[in-house]
Amino acid sequence: MEPRYRKNLNVLLPCFVVLGIMFGLVAYSPELYRAFCGATGYGGTTQRAYSDSTAASDQTVTVAFDSNVAPDLPWRFEPEQRSVTVHLGEQKLVFLTAENLSNESIVGHATFNVTPETSGIYFNKIQCFCFNEERLDPHQKVEMPVVFFVDPAFAKDSDNLHVDTITLSYTFLRSANPSHSENLSRFLANAAPDPVHGQQLFMERCTACHAIDRNKTGPVLGGVVGRRAGWAPGYDYSPALKSAGLIWSTDNLDQWLADPRKFIPGARMPVRVLDAPSRRDLIAYLQKAGQEHNDRTDSIPHISDGEY
Repeated sequence: MEPRYRKNLNVLLPCFVVLGIMFGLVAYSPELYRAFCGATGYGGTTQRAYSDSTAASDQTVTVAFDSNVAPDLPWRFEPEQRSVTVHLGEQKLVFLTAENLSNESIVGHATFNVTPETSGIYFNKIQCFCFNEERLDPHQKVEMPVVFFVDPAFAKDSDNLHVDTITLSYTFLRSANPSHSENLSRFLANAAPDPVHGQQLFMERCTACHAIDRNKTGPVLGGVVGRRAGWAPGYDYSPALKSAGLIWSTDNLDQWLADPRKFIPGARMPVRVLDAPSRRDLIAYLQKAGQEHNDRTDSIPHISDGEY
């Protein structure tokens, strides 16, 4: 009996393993599908990026915007511009407006894609409301920023040689997870700065070059607010920053983040943060993190800066 038992066990164990794998694939198939679409651009799925490419191309493409709302969602949702023409590799800021027409707070979620589908792998979003469950209060109206760029490699793809227009389409649906929503009021001009969101943005967009407590490719960023531009121990600044003669106030930091090379000609930092709410939250985080860093180290000078 024992040999037969072992034989049966040898047959059953692989079957259980295979069944486990199959159940796992079924359970995670939506996530796997989304990961596959994100990696390949399948079905016009756009890419997510945290900065634009280092150089824009002379070639241009028109990006058109299409907006839709599910029948059970009492919102008005439309782009402020129906289309824009952008250089390949150029970071572009556009706005879409959402308005809650009802007397109750409602959470929505935007699905999106681009056409033709062959352009999805080259269409990169840096900032978009579509990454979250979004709540609008009764009769609230908000302008929502979208920051994107089209990878210059788009022009080298034979499938896109005759494509001169990419259409970015959104559809807002009622959210299936309203308890995990963010309030769209964060995009209002008078919204309070959010250092928690700023920390998230810092981790996504800044840590490749910067840290709060040390120099990296860029200078240390702890204590930048209130510090003289072009000064951080051990960092070799560009001549433009060394001779800028300014103090990093919140207003100066806002202008710097919006377009460093325009604000201080000759500066080396290539990264821009086009949408004002993100700049506001980043600066709030730098203020908070800088103070905490100074409290920990009991350092006298302010150190760091989002500049180089």
